Amino acid sequence: MALRPVQVNVKALDDSAVGRFWAQALGWSVCAGTPGPTTYVGPAGPSGRPDPVAVGIDVVAVPEPKTATKNRVHLDLATTSAAHQAELVARLRALGAKPAEVGQGAVPWTVLADPEGNEFCVLEPREVYRDTGPIAAVVVDCADPRAMARFWGEALDWTLHGVSDDQAVFRSAEGAGPYLEFIRTPDVKTVPDRVRLGLLPYPGDDAAAEAARLRALGATDLDPDPDQGAVPWTWLADPEGHEFCVLAPS
Repeated sequence: MALRPVQVNVKALDDSAVGRFWAQALGWSVCAGTPGPTTYVGPAGPSGRPDPVAVGIDVVAVPEPKTATKNRVHLDLATTSAAHQAELVARLRALGAKPAEVGQGAVPWTVLADPEGNEFCVLEPREVYRDTGPIAAVVVDCADPRAMARFWGEALDWTLHGVSDDQAVFRSAEGAGPYLEFIRTPDVKTVPDRVRLGLLPYPGDDAAAEAARLRALGATDLDPDPDQGAVPWTWLADPEGHEFCVLAPS
């Protein structure tokens, strides 16, 4: 039994508009037939949702706007050259992205925010991300990367590529798609997560049994989101309080 990250859930006042932004930003498509109050964005093609390799984006409609607090989960976008980085930043700003200040100082990457203020980074070219696709990494702020490596290493079927006091790095065992990175930061969680991971059991596995397994590893239950009504997934939090959902296999 194991789980695989298949999507990043992003809360938004206007899920359709934010979904369109991310589809254009990544060169992906808004997928038809999305159930419930969400807009799903993934690579174009017949595979539908979830994509077997890429981690898609599921934009969830909510009534409350983002606060001024920086998200503790964000996306890093990959580029292949300095010219590509500059072109991508210009194109994203034309689509509605805004420069964002998160205390980054002088860095070789560019920090932007989507039209509803969700921060993300456009990275300078890095060899490690040459084959990830448009999303280089899903990055999670945390206090203890080693503890996160222990929990998420048991929770997921992804491979741990490295762990230190400063970061823990996972990637799909197939060596495809983005990385999942837990980065040590001094700030602490003060508001509910605006961006969260969505995990999916493999066909034949039971989502309720997977949720129970995660609780035994240290996950805790979260109250269902009242804005979404009855939904076929379970909201949990990891030992540091990062919120995520266990989806029901289709």
